[in-house]
Amino acid sequence: MSELRIAVVGAGLMGADHVIRIESRIVGAHVSAIVEPDEGRAKTALATAPNATWYPNIEAAIAANAMDAVLIATPGQFHEPVLLPAIAAGLPILCEKPLTPDAASSFKIVEAEVAGGTQLIQVGFMRRFDAGYVQLRELIASGKQGELLGLHCAHRNPSVPDTYHNDMLIFDSVVHEIDVVRFLTDSPIKSIQVRHMKRNKLSPEKLNEPILVLLETENDVLATVEMNVSVQFGYQVKTEAVFQKGIAEIGRTAGMTTWADAQIATEEHVSFKTRFAAAYDSQIQRWVNATKAGKIDGPSAWDGYLAAAAVDTGVRALREGGQLTVEYAAKPAFYN
Repeated sequence: MSELRIAVVGAGLMGADHVIRIESRIVGAHVSAIVEPDEGRAKTALATAPNATWYPNIEAAIAANAMDAVLIATPGQFHEPVLLPAIAAGLPILCEKPLTPDAASSFKIVEAEVAGGTQLIQVGFMRRFDAGYVQLRELIASGKQGELLGLHCAHRNPSVPDTYHNDMLIFDSVVHEIDVVRFLTDSPIKSIQVRHMKRNKLSPEKLNEPILVLLETENDVLATVEMNVSVQFGYQVKTEAVFQKGIAEIGRTAGMTTWADAQIATEEHVSFKTRFAAAYDSQIQRWVNATKAGKIDGPSAWDGYLAAAAVDTGVRALREGGQLTVEYAAKPAFYN
Protein backbone atom coordinates (compact mmCIF):
# COMPACT_ATOMS: atom_id res chain seq x y z
CA MET A 1 0.00 0.00 0.00
CA SER A 2 1.40 3.42 -0.91
CA GLU A 3 -0.64 6.15 0.76
CA LEU A 4 -3.42 5.17 3.14
CA ARG A 5 -6.75 6.67 2.07
CA ILE A 6 -8.53 7.95 5.18
CA ALA A 7 -12.19 8.88 5.49
CA VAL A 8 -12.67 11.44 8.27
CA VAL A 9 -16.17 11.11 9.72
CA GLY A 10 -17.34 14.36 11.29
CA ALA A 11 -16.08 17.78 10.18
CA GLY A 12 -16.63 19.72 13.39
CA LEU A 13 -13.88 21.12 15.64
CA MET A 14 -12.04 17.82 16.14
CA GLY A 15 -12.61 16.37 12.67
CA ALA A 16 -11.55 19.54 10.88
CA ASP A 17 -8.38 19.65 12.99
CA HIS A 18 -7.59 16.04 12.07
CA VAL A 19 -8.12 16.75 8.36
CA ILE A 20 -5.50 19.52 8.51
CA ARG A 21 -3.20 17.28 10.58
CA ILE A 22 -3.35 14.37 8.12
CA GLU A 23 -2.89 16.60 5.10
CA SER A 24 -0.02 18.67 6.50
CA ARG A 25 1.86 16.63 9.11
CA ILE A 26 1.20 12.90 8.66
CA VAL A 27 3.38 10.84 6.32
CA GLY A 28 1.98 8.00 4.22
CA ALA A 29 -1.69 8.97 4.23
CA HIS A 30 -4.15 11.49 2.85
CA VAL A 31 -7.81 12.36 3.39
CA SER A 32 -9.82 10.73 0.61
CA ALA A 33 -13.32 11.32 2.00
CA ILE A 34 -15.15 13.70 4.31
CA VAL A 35 -18.24 12.05 5.80
CA GLU A 36 -20.45 14.78 7.19
CA PRO A 37 -24.23 15.34 6.98
CA ASP A 38 -23.83 19.13 7.17
CA GLU A 39 -22.80 20.32 3.70
CA GLY A 40 -21.44 23.65 4.98
CA ARG A 41 -19.06 22.00 7.45
CA ALA A 42 -18.08 19.47 4.80
CA LYS A 43 -17.17 22.17 2.29
CA THR A 44 -15.04 23.98 4.88
CA ALA A 45 -13.12 20.76 5.55
CA LEU A 46 -12.82 19.97 1.84
CA ALA A 47 -11.00 23.26 1.34
CA THR A 48 -8.09 21.78 3.33
CA ALA A 49 -8.22 18.33 1.67
CA PRO A 50 -7.96 18.79 -2.11
CA ASN A 51 -8.13 15.06 -2.91
CA ALA A 52 -11.18 14.32 -0.78
CA THR A 53 -14.80 13.71 -1.78
CA TRP A 54 -17.82 14.57 0.35
CA TYR A 55 -20.26 11.86 1.42
CA PRO A 56 -23.31 12.53 3.60
CA ASN A 57 -23.02 9.21 5.49
CA ILE A 58 -20.66 6.30 6.07
CA GLU A 59 -22.76 3.88 4.00
CA ALA A 60 -22.34 6.03 0.88
CA ALA A 61 -18.57 6.24 1.40
CA ILE A 62 -18.29 2.46 1.88
CA ALA A 63 -20.40 1.81 -1.22
CA ALA A 64 -18.06 4.05 -3.24
CA ASN A 65 -14.95 2.27 -1.91
CA ALA A 66 -13.75 5.73 -0.95
CA MET A 67 -11.23 4.78 1.76
CA ASP A 68 -8.84 2.23 3.22
CA ALA A 69 -9.41 3.31 6.84
CA VAL A 70 -11.79 5.43 8.90
CA LEU A 71 -11.14 8.14 11.48
CA ILE A 72 -14.28 8.86 13.54
CA ALA A 73 -14.44 12.35 15.01
CA THR A 74 -18.16 12.86 15.58
CA PRO A 75 -19.61 13.37 19.09
CA GLY A 76 -19.67 10.11 21.04
CA GLN A 77 -23.42 9.49 20.74
CA PHE A 78 -22.97 9.15 16.96
CA HIS A 79 -20.10 6.64 17.04
CA GLU A 80 -22.07 3.38 17.07
CA PRO A 81 -23.92 4.02 13.75
CA VAL A 82 -20.52 4.59 12.10
CA LEU A 83 -18.57 1.86 13.89
CA LEU A 84 -20.90 -1.03 13.04
CA PRO A 85 -20.91 -0.52 9.22
CA ALA A 86 -17.17 0.14 9.23
CA ILE A 87 -16.51 -3.07 11.20
CA ALA A 88 -18.78 -5.00 8.82
CA ALA A 89 -16.77 -3.62 5.89
CA GLY A 90 -13.50 -4.75 7.52
CA LEU A 91 -12.08 -1.22 7.69
CA PRO A 92 -9.39 -0.22 10.21
CA ILE A 93 -10.77 2.45 12.55
CA LEU A 94 -9.39 5.19 14.75
CA CYS A 95 -12.32 6.26 16.91
CA GLU A 96 -12.06 9.38 19.02
CA LYS A 97 -13.01 8.90 22.66
CA PRO A 98 -15.39 7.65 23.86
CA LEU A 99 -15.79 4.39 21.99
CA THR A 100 -19.49 4.93 22.74
CA PRO A 101 -21.11 6.87 25.60
CA ASP A 102 -22.02 3.85 27.79
CA ALA A 103 -20.85 0.37 28.68
CA ALA A 104 -23.74 -1.53 27.05
CA SER A 105 -23.23 -0.01 23.61
CA SER A 106 -19.43 -0.24 23.94
CA PHE A 107 -19.70 -3.96 24.68
CA LYS A 108 -21.90 -4.29 21.59
CA ILE A 109 -19.01 -2.85 19.56
CA VAL A 110 -16.59 -5.25 21.25
CA GLU A 111 -18.84 -8.18 20.32
CA ALA A 112 -19.08 -6.99 16.70
CA GLU A 113 -15.30 -6.74 16.44
CA VAL A 114 -14.81 -10.18 18.03
CA ALA A 115 -17.38 -11.69 15.64
CA GLY A 116 -15.48 -10.22 12.69
CA GLY A 117 -12.33 -12.02 13.80
CA THR A 118 -9.93 -9.08 13.29
CA GLN A 119 -8.87 -6.32 15.63
CA LEU A 120 -9.80 -3.17 13.71
CA ILE A 121 -10.49 -0.48 16.32
CA GLN A 122 -8.09 1.87 18.05
CA VAL A 123 -9.63 4.35 20.50
CA GLY A 124 -8.35 7.94 20.54
CA PHE A 125 -7.14 8.32 24.09
CA MET A 126 -4.34 10.61 22.90
CA ARG A 127 -2.79 11.18 26.33
CA ARG A 128 -1.12 7.78 26.01
CA PHE A 129 0.93 9.38 23.20
CA ASP A 130 1.87 12.53 25.13
CA ALA A 131 5.60 12.64 25.90
CA GLY A 132 5.03 13.54 29.56
CA TYR A 133 2.64 10.67 30.23
CA VAL A 134 4.92 8.23 28.37
CA GLN A 135 7.88 9.37 30.46
CA LEU A 136 5.89 9.10 33.70
CA ARG A 137 4.68 5.58 32.82
CA GLU A 138 8.28 4.54 32.14
CA LEU A 139 9.38 5.98 35.49
CA ILE A 140 6.62 4.10 37.33
CA ALA A 141 7.47 0.84 35.56
CA SER A 142 11.20 1.24 36.24
CA GLY A 143 10.81 1.30 40.02
CA LYS A 144 13.60 3.91 40.29
CA GLN A 145 11.64 5.91 42.85
CA GLY A 146 10.12 2.88 44.50
CA GLU A 147 6.48 1.89 44.43
CA LEU A 148 3.84 4.29 43.14
CA LEU A 149 1.62 5.27 46.08
CA GLY A 150 -0.83 7.74 44.55
CA LEU A 151 -1.60 10.30 41.85
CA HIS A 152 -2.86 13.87 41.95
CA CYS A 153 -4.42 14.92 38.65
CA ALA A 154 -5.82 18.27 37.55
CA HIS A 155 -7.89 18.79 34.40
CA ARG A 156 -8.75 22.47 33.95
CA ASN A 157 -10.56 24.31 31.17
CA PRO A 158 -10.80 28.10 30.91
CA SER A 159 -14.49 27.75 30.03
CA VAL A 160 -16.92 25.44 28.26
CA PRO A 161 -19.70 26.05 25.70
CA ASP A 162 -23.37 26.36 26.65
CA THR A 163 -23.98 22.82 25.37
CA TYR A 164 -21.76 21.38 28.13
CA HIS A 165 -23.85 19.89 30.96
CA ASN A 166 -23.11 18.38 34.35
CA ASP A 167 -22.79 14.70 33.34
CA MET A 168 -20.19 15.77 30.77
CA LEU A 169 -17.83 16.50 33.66
CA ILE A 170 -17.46 12.71 33.80
CA PHE A 171 -18.21 11.27 30.36
CA ASP A 172 -16.55 14.00 28.27
CA SER A 173 -13.73 15.15 30.56
CA VAL A 174 -12.83 12.82 33.46
CA VAL A 175 -12.98 9.92 30.97
CA HIS A 176 -9.44 10.96 29.97
CA GLU A 177 -8.20 10.53 33.55
CA ILE A 178 -10.09 7.24 33.84
CA ASP A 179 -8.10 5.90 30.91
CA VAL A 180 -4.74 7.49 31.67
CA VAL A 181 -4.76 6.44 35.34
CA ARG A 182 -5.26 2.86 34.17
CA PHE A 183 -2.48 3.41 31.60
CA LEU A 184 -0.05 4.72 34.23
CA THR A 185 -0.85 2.10 36.88
CA ASP A 186 -1.51 -0.81 34.49
CA SER A 187 -4.60 -1.59 36.55
CA PRO A 188 -8.36 -1.14 35.99
CA ILE A 189 -10.39 1.35 38.03
CA LYS A 190 -11.97 -0.47 41.01
CA SER A 191 -14.10 2.27 42.54
CA ILE A 192 -15.12 5.89 41.99
CA GLN A 193 -16.27 8.63 44.34
CA VAL A 194 -17.20 12.22 43.45
CA ARG A 195 -17.13 15.16 45.85
CA HIS A 196 -18.07 18.75 45.07
CA MET A 197 -15.82 21.65 45.91
CA LYS A 198 -17.37 25.02 46.71
CA ARG A 199 -19.25 25.93 43.53
CA ASN A 200 -17.57 28.41 41.19
CA LYS A 201 -20.07 31.25 40.73
CA LEU A 202 -18.43 31.94 37.34
CA SER A 203 -19.52 28.50 36.08
CA PRO A 204 -22.51 28.28 33.74
CA GLU A 205 -25.70 28.19 35.80
CA LYS A 206 -26.46 24.52 35.06
CA LEU A 207 -23.02 23.29 36.19
CA ASN A 208 -22.10 22.34 39.76
CA GLU A 209 -18.32 22.37 39.66
CA PRO A 210 -15.42 22.05 40.25
CA ILE A 211 -15.51 18.46 41.42
CA LEU A 212 -12.99 16.15 43.03
CA VAL A 213 -13.06 12.58 41.74
CA LEU A 214 -11.38 9.72 43.61
CA LEU A 215 -10.32 6.84 41.40
CA GLU A 216 -9.12 3.67 43.14
CA THR A 217 -7.36 1.07 41.01
CA GLU A 218 -7.41 -2.68 41.50
CA ASN A 219 -3.75 -2.53 42.56
CA ASP A 220 -4.71 -0.05 45.32
CA VAL A 221 -3.39 3.21 43.87
CA LEU A 222 -5.62 6.17 44.74
CA ALA A 223 -5.83 8.99 42.20
CA THR A 224 -7.42 12.34 42.95
CA VAL A 225 -8.77 14.27 39.94
CA GLU A 226 -9.69 17.94 40.15
CA MET A 227 -12.14 18.53 37.28
CA ASN A 228 -12.53 22.27 36.81
CA VAL A 229 -14.07 23.66 33.61
CA SER A 230 -14.43 27.36 34.45
CA VAL A 231 -11.00 28.15 35.80
CA GLN A 232 -10.58 31.20 33.49
CA PHE A 233 -6.77 31.32 33.28
CA GLY A 234 -6.12 28.68 30.59
CA TYR A 235 -6.19 24.97 29.68
CA GLN A 236 -4.09 22.85 32.02
CA VAL A 237 -3.75 19.09 32.36
CA LYS A 238 -1.15 17.96 34.87
CA THR A 239 -0.35 14.94 37.00
CA GLU A 240 1.75 14.54 40.12
CA ALA A 241 2.91 11.04 41.08
CA VAL A 242 3.74 10.19 44.71
CA PHE A 243 6.36 7.46 45.10
CA GLN A 244 8.04 5.75 48.02
CA LYS A 245 11.15 7.79 47.20
CA GLY A 246 10.07 11.11 45.81
CA ILE A 247 7.63 12.94 43.56
CA ALA A 248 7.29 13.41 39.79
CA GLU A 249 5.13 15.94 37.97
CA ILE A 250 4.16 16.49 34.32
CA GLY A 251 2.14 19.12 32.47
CA ARG A 252 2.48 22.15 34.71
CA THR A 253 3.11 24.81 32.04
CA ALA A 254 3.08 25.38 28.30
CA GLY A 255 6.45 27.00 27.84
CA MET A 256 8.78 29.83 28.78
CA THR A 257 8.89 31.55 32.14
CA THR A 258 9.95 35.19 32.26
CA TRP A 259 11.14 37.35 35.14
CA ALA A 260 10.55 41.06 34.46
CA ASP A 261 9.16 44.18 36.09
CA ALA A 262 9.14 42.53 39.52
CA GLN A 263 6.87 39.75 38.25
CA ILE A 264 7.22 36.13 37.21
CA ALA A 265 5.11 35.07 34.23
CA THR A 266 4.71 31.61 32.70
CA GLU A 267 2.87 30.81 29.48
CA GLU A 268 -0.03 28.37 29.61
CA HIS A 269 -2.18 26.68 26.98
CA VAL A 270 -5.72 27.89 26.32
CA SER A 271 -6.93 24.82 24.35
CA PHE A 272 -6.47 21.06 24.14
CA LYS A 273 -5.52 21.60 20.47
CA THR A 274 -2.16 23.04 21.50
CA ARG A 275 -1.64 21.14 24.79
CA PHE A 276 -1.91 17.78 23.02
CA ALA A 277 -0.96 18.72 19.44
CA ALA A 278 2.18 16.56 19.47
CA ALA A 279 0.27 13.68 21.08
CA TYR A 280 -2.39 13.80 18.36
CA ASP A 281 0.30 13.87 15.67
CA SER A 282 2.08 10.87 17.21
CA GLN A 283 -1.16 8.94 17.71
CA ILE A 284 -2.32 9.33 14.10
CA GLN A 285 1.11 8.73 12.57
CA ARG A 286 1.51 5.52 14.56
CA TRP A 287 -2.04 4.45 13.67
CA VAL A 288 -1.30 4.99 9.96
CA ASN A 289 1.93 3.00 10.23
CA ALA A 290 0.24 0.18 12.16
CA THR A 291 -2.75 0.07 9.81
CA LYS A 292 -0.43 -0.50 6.88
CA ALA A 293 1.04 -3.43 8.82
CA GLY A 294 -2.42 -4.85 9.63
CA LYS A 295 -2.26 -3.97 13.34
CA ILE A 296 -3.30 -1.29 15.84
CA ASP A 297 -0.84 0.68 17.98
CA GLY A 298 -2.79 2.04 20.90
CA PRO A 299 -5.90 1.56 23.07
CA SER A 300 -8.20 -1.19 21.80
CA ALA A 301 -11.96 -1.51 21.71
CA TRP A 302 -11.64 -3.41 24.98
CA ASP A 303 -9.85 -0.41 26.51
CA GLY A 304 -12.73 1.72 25.24
CA TYR A 305 -15.24 -0.60 26.93
CA LEU A 306 -13.35 -0.51 30.25
CA ALA A 307 -13.40 3.30 30.17
CA ALA A 308 -17.13 3.32 29.33
CA ALA A 309 -17.93 0.98 32.23
CA ALA A 310 -16.03 3.23 34.63
CA VAL A 311 -17.73 6.32 33.17
CA ASP A 312 -21.17 4.76 33.82
CA THR A 313 -20.19 4.33 37.46
CA GLY A 314 -18.67 7.82 37.59
CA VAL A 315 -21.87 9.45 36.34
CA ARG A 316 -23.84 7.55 39.00
CA ALA A 317 -21.36 8.71 41.65
CA LEU A 318 -21.73 12.30 40.44
CA ARG A 319 -25.52 12.11 40.73
CA GLU A 320 -25.89 9.93 43.83
CA GLY A 321 -22.75 10.39 45.90
CA GLY A 322 -20.91 7.64 47.74
CA GLN A 323 -18.05 5.37 46.74
CA LEU A 324 -19.27 3.05 43.98
CA THR A 325 -17.66 -0.14 42.69
CA VAL A 326 -17.12 -0.48 38.94
CA GLU A 327 -18.39 -3.70 37.38
CA TYR A 328 -16.97 -5.12 34.17
CA ALA A 329 -17.92 -7.95 31.82
CA ALA A 330 -15.46 -10.82 31.42
CA LYS A 331 -12.65 -10.00 29.00
CA PRO A 332 -12.92 -11.91 25.70
CA ALA A 333 -9.86 -14.05 24.98
CA PHE A 334 -9.73 -12.21 21.62
CA TYR A 335 -8.05 -9.26 23.41
CA ASN A 336 -5.45 -11.24 25.39
